[in-house]
Amino acid sequence: MTSISGLLDEVALAGPEHLDPAHVRGYDRKTAFDPSADVALLRDRGLGAESTLVDIGAGTGTFALAAARVSGSVIAVDVSPAMLATAWAKAEQLGIDNVEYVRAGFLGYRHSGAPVDFVYTRNALHHLPDFWKAIALRRMAELIRLGGVLFLRDLVFAFEPYETEQVLGAWLDGASEDPEVGWTRDEYETHLREEHSTFTWLLEPMLVRAGFTIDDLAYDPRRVYAKYVCTRHA
Repeated sequence: MTSISGLLDEVALAGPEHLDPAHVRGYDRKTAFDPSADVALLRDRGLGAESTLVDIGAGTGTFALAAARVSGSVIAVDVSPAMLATAWAKAEQLGIDNVEYVRAGFLGYRHSGAPVDFVYTRNALHHLPDFWKAIALRRMAELIRLGGVLFLRDLVFAFEPYETEQVLGAWLDGASEDPEVGWTRDEYETHLREEHSTFTWLLEPMLVRAGFTIDDLAYDPRRVYAKYVCTRHA
């Protein structure tokens, strides 16, 4: 059967900044992401020494390397060679040797071996248009054993279309003025023009149709970000 996954260029959709070594060098400082709460949540769901976890859109490896300290093995997947090189260098410095690095995206990743226990993805799925999101979610479900867990965090819009001006206006007004320490208004506007955040009331049925039960969800107070903890049931 012909695969349609190759029809979409995930590298192009990721944005040129994620391929730029200069941007990648400042990425961790700018995002200031602490993975400890996410690791703790997955530990509560059974993440441990016998577990395999796939991190899709792993970026500079902040979460993957933290998870590798408690997981048996981690596969860090990203379309950007600059991101993966940074993740690998950090692992070398920290002495972490149970992470595999794969250059691929949601549609291009080809898994070998048994289904995994966990898939984690943060701030990456919004690069795909909705049709491809639905395909990607089903592909992630197929990676995970029955009863395994998907943890998804992303820019997702938890409001109705008539609230768009109010909610996104406040989000834009709250942007950082310094691109070195946070996301600027220009970067937010680029996201709205060129990327593909989805309304919660569209994404959540996609998760269910992909074969997941949504066990827990939370929306950011700004209503532009959400996290989902899901179990694969089909």
